[in-house]
Amino acid sequence: MQRRKFLALTGSLAATAAANQAFAKPPHLVEPVHRVANASITPAAPVKVSTLDTALSHARQSLDLCRENVTDYTALLVKRERIGDTLGPHEYMSAKIRCRKVNNGQLTQPLSVYLSFLKPSTVKGREVIYVEGQNNGNIIAHEGGFKGKFLPTVQLSPTGALAMRGQRYPMTEIGVENLLVKLIERGEQARQLPDVQADMRRGIKINNRPCMLLTVTQPSRRPDLMFYQAKVYMDEALKLPIRYVAYDWPKPGQSELEVLEEYNYLNLKVNVGLTDKDFDPNNSSYGFY
Repeated sequence: MQRRKFLALTGSLAATAAANQAFAKPPHLVEPVHRVANASITPAAPVKVSTLDTALSHARQSLDLCRENVTDYTALLVKRERIGDTLGPHEYMSAKIRCRKVNNGQLTQPLSVYLSFLKPSTVKGREVIYVEGQNNGNIIAHEGGFKGKFLPTVQLSPTGALAMRGQRYPMTEIGVENLLVKLIERGEQARQLPDVQADMRRGIKINNRPCMLLTVTQPSRRPDLMFYQAKVYMDEALKLPIRYVAYDWPKPGQSELEVLEEYNYLNLKVNVGLTDKDFDPNNSSYGFY
């Protein structure tokens, strides 16, 4: 019964509103979270339209950079996802992620994730840990708030029905690197379409960080396509994506596109020196058990 009562855990991509649309503002947050979560987006004038091939080249370079030079990072992860016909609220998580590393075919550093939920109130206080190859491949999680006082810490399969309830992706696919992999896969798919449109702009700012914005539009709806339009915001200094938003195909007479999925890695800080303790449920700073 306790496991049934445990609410849905986060999935995400490792993995996301147009530059001229306001970033959806959630209810007020207590400082310092409010400053970051309500990141402003400053639109910029369009520059020369680029090709999708050029955008894919940028994405591949970013993926190589991530795999070669980024060991770990922290961020305020803000996500929302449409499940069925329902677009969920923005969820805010303090994230610690240690990147998966492979050397000579051997796993030298497993993908490691710690999430602490900040908002909304229905999930505030929830904590989740996933370490590749540990805990029988399971997520370790506990609820926050009043429920957390009575419900135990549990282990759940990341692809099981309980962990996936209300999620588009399992937790094993979280993170910037996984996001880049999926962006490249979807970009390669879009290249095969005769009517695909790609636009690249510089000078876009998110939270005062200059970004390059790639917009890909797939006008013709097909069963194998994931979105009508996707927007990727690449941090110019970090050379990493910090925002991704995908929209559904518009209905007749519809003036504003509907969000399918949105992922923001705000206040992204790389190579901060995370250790095993950051992904240990016995860490005294955490509330597991």
